[in-house]
Amino acid sequence: MTTSEGPPPPPGASPLPEALRLGTSSWSSRDWEGVFYPAGTPQTRYLGVYAQRFRTVEVDATFYGPPAASTVDRWRASVPDGFLLAAKVPQSITHEKMLEGCEEEMRTFVEVMQRMGDRLGPLLLQFPFMPRDSAMTLDRFVGRLRPFLATLPAELRLAVEVRNRTWLAAPLIETLRERQVALALIDHPWMPGPAQLMRMKIDLVTAPFAYVRWLGDRHGIERITRQWNRTIVDRGRETRAWMPLIRSLLSRKVAVFGYFNNHYAGHAPASIELFEKTWAETSPE
Repeated sequence: MTTSEGPPPPPGASPLPEALRLGTSSWSSRDWEGVFYPAGTPQTRYLGVYAQRFRTVEVDATFYGPPAASTVDRWRASVPDGFLLAAKVPQSITHEKMLEGCEEEMRTFVEVMQRMGDRLGPLLLQFPFMPRDSAMTLDRFVGRLRPFLATLPAELRLAVEVRNRTWLAAPLIETLRERQVALALIDHPWMPGPAQLMRMKIDLVTAPFAYVRWLGDRHGIERITRQWNRTIVDRGRETRAWMPLIRSLLSRKVAVFGYFNNHYAGHAPASIELFEKTWAETSPE
């Protein structure tokens, strides 16, 4: 684990292949100071220090609203060439309006995020769980998703996350494949694990890249702690279980973006270190 004695190790120290980018969901946790960030690091320098260790990050803050242009410009200036910043689409689009009547909001969000230039990674459309008594069925959702995606610039990398396991079916998969939008594969109590995903009869690869999110059990871990400076849950077995799926994606020449939440095990940077260690230990070479 990185300590306050020096900066994080450089990206070259990672055993991961070039096509596999791992990062965390947000970089702004003060709990990481003295553990991941050197003690006394100003918050304004967190992203720059973070980018010395990892090659990508997922911005959670954009879920609550589009950032100011000056904020995006600051992000771009803080990271080196080759770094990619992914971002969540605002909840007003994915949760409140559920893709209807939000064309201008999406256009505004895309335009400001495009200020990242070649450092812009995928944009994630994260949708909530839809209860059975909800009016939102899979067919109705796809009926909104298809025309919505058609309005977006073709050069954007997009990923879609759903939290209904029964929605991992042909209508959604074919819609995503038409537009080359990635289906987000998530570690989540409600969704299939990696072994189940590999056994599914439908091909879940819908884009030239894959998007993986290790979310964990938010409510379960928050009953234990709300401080994110150390590993709380041993995720060794679960991490090992993801190795075959990630290697399968890479073998198909699919680039992989993967993001760890603090809620996965208690401290997201440590979860990446565990992944790297497990990757090296399970290497077929």
